[in-house]
Amino acid sequence: MFWLPAVILLSFGFGQLFKWSQRRGCCAPIVVSVNYLVLAAALALYYGLRGELFLTPPVLMVGAVTGAFFIVSMFSMTRALEIADVGAVLTSFRLAILLPIGAAVWLWNETATASQFAGILLALISLILMTWGKNGASKDSSGHLLLILLVFILQGLSQICIHWVHHAGLDAQRQLVLLVTALTAGLLGSFFILVKGQRPTRKDLTMGAGIGLFNLVALMAILTALSKIQGTIFFPLQGCAVVIMDNLFAHFIWRESLSRSALAGAGLGALAMLLIL
Repeated sequence: MFWLPAVILLSFGFGQLFKWSQRRGCCAPIVVSVNYLVLAAALALYYGLRGELFLTPPVLMVGAVTGAFFIVSMFSMTRALEIADVGAVLTSFRLAILLPIGAAVWLWNETATASQFAGILLALISLILMTWGKNGASKDSSGHLLLILLVFILQGLSQICIHWVHHAGLDAQRQLVLLVTALTAGLLGSFFILVKGQRPTRKDLTMGAGIGLFNLVALMAILTALSKIQGTIFFPLQGCAVVIMDNLFAHFIWRESLSRSALAGAGLGALAMLLIL
């Protein structure tokens, strides 16, 4: 289970780096796109120098589909955060773990004990308590229900695709799948930026490059963990642990207030993780 704590810490770190980039005034779509392009370039250079840059049809297919969902999901979430209720968007984003858990059970016949199912249910309640009503502009979420639902579906499909790498029998080629994923996401994101006429600044490029190198390690750890741990255990544990750490870090470092519901959610999340383990 070494990989699970590593993934939790790396996922938490990625979120905090992205939040830091926003606080520095970086353009989110540019940072996200540069992150993926740098990630792809690093992997392409590594495998190119080793003479092992061979992309089979399954690698291309899984990588391209995953990359498309990655970038569309991220852009949908950033757009939703601009116009819809922040708490509703974050909650739908976190609860998207329902889809890969469901896929693990119904598509890939993974199993869970009764106590683990109870833990998954508690984890979902915990995520709602810890993310609903987050600080942000108060907006009428009812008018943006479709966009919030889209965030839920796209994020869930992105996580299903990450798990698909293992069930497609591509564990040994997961770094190459990641290369295609990142290249697809980066190119699609760059096209979107060009269409919108946004111009990257030096700060955007530097931040995106740094996050890309960090994300390379994080995504490789996630793919490795999913090759060893069932999705019914991985997704609720990772989701719950990262949100607990996000809330504590926001309270003690970013000096954001921590509500009673968030504290209750953190307690439930800790109990949920014990049950799942």
